[in-house]
Amino acid sequence: MIAAIIICLLVFFLWTIINSMFLPSLPKEAKLNAYPLISVLVPMRNEMRNAQAFIHNIQQLTYPNMEVIVLDDQSTDHTKSILYKSIGLDRRFRMISGKPLPDGWVGKVHACDQLQKLANGDYLLFIDADVRLQPQTIEKSLMLLQTKRAKLLSGFPAFEVPTLLSKLLVPMQHFVVMLHLPIALANWTITPATTAVNGAFMFFEHAAYRKMGTHRAVHSSLVEDVHIARKMKEQGYRVLLANITKNVSCRMYATNGETWEGFLKNIFVGVGRSIPIVIFLTIFYSVFYILPMFLLVYGVFTFQPFYVLPYVILTLQKAFVDWKSNQQLYISCLMPLSATALVAVLWGSTWKAWKKQPYNWKGRNYL
Repeated sequence: MIAAIIICLLVFFLWTIINSMFLPSLPKEAKLNAYPLISVLVPMRNEMRNAQAFIHNIQQLTYPNMEVIVLDDQSTDHTKSILYKSIGLDRRFRMISGKPLPDGWVGKVHACDQLQKLANGDYLLFIDADVRLQPQTIEKSLMLLQTKRAKLLSGFPAFEVPTLLSKLLVPMQHFVVMLHLPIALANWTITPATTAVNGAFMFFEHAAYRKMGTHRAVHSSLVEDVHIARKMKEQGYRVLLANITKNVSCRMYATNGETWEGFLKNIFVGVGRSIPIVIFLTIFYSVFYILPMFLLVYGVFTFQPFYVLPYVILTLQKAFVDWKSNQQLYISCLMPLSATALVAVLWGSTWKAWKKQPYNWKGRNYL
């Protein structure tokens, strides 16, 4: 059994390396023949801790032809006043107040729908308030989108992980993509099932986005980013997932509680609310990424190095993913704990859905 686990882990490691080769990075330099108008669209709800830093970050972007529309989505904190103060007299920015959430809509989707109605750009960049961009990110994104002839470019940022649970769970997004997603099919075919995007950074060609149906087409979805990408592919458009970690960073969650609630809201919905997939993933991660932790302890105390090998291989696999995604490498040593946390939040999310208990996020409840 140990030999079989070792062989499988070696195969997974090799596959991860090969699979990652189909994940393009943003170019080191951007050389554009023209600078079409880019609309940067930002929904914010109770983002007072991010508002000022976000505005200052956007003001440092070097792209010469952009408009920035920020929507305050019924915030109950000081987000709006901080935004007004931070924007000042910068005419590139436009600040709007969001309308009340209609029945059947998810909050962020409704905010993005309001934003897109006001956008004038040839391209739309939807980003979250906790995202930070390097100065030339827009130029590089536009160049890659045009070079690859895609209509939607997305990617998972480099993550700041201040708490233990965020260290365990947040970087796993990169791991899941590089292990489970056939990236070549995702990037080079229009098969909807092979799709992965991240809603924190979605860069559209405006005309294609409108033909797809805009955010209104996925108004009730808790994983609207994936569903939008699938609808883009259904229209025959190419969707490109890129490694943006050298240009885009993000602190998704500031506390362990936020991390748990954030994953709880998305993970069961993200696997299609499928109990068979939940069971498969539980067995898969338990056998290959949790069990090796116990084999490690047994191997150390019995002086049998063979039992240590599974942990070494999975740590190297996770270290490769963390290196590719600009993550701190020491986190890779915690992979068995990351897998345990992943299984725990997966079942927590499943249990809430089975009990028909709402998911809570930023003061709103969703079933």
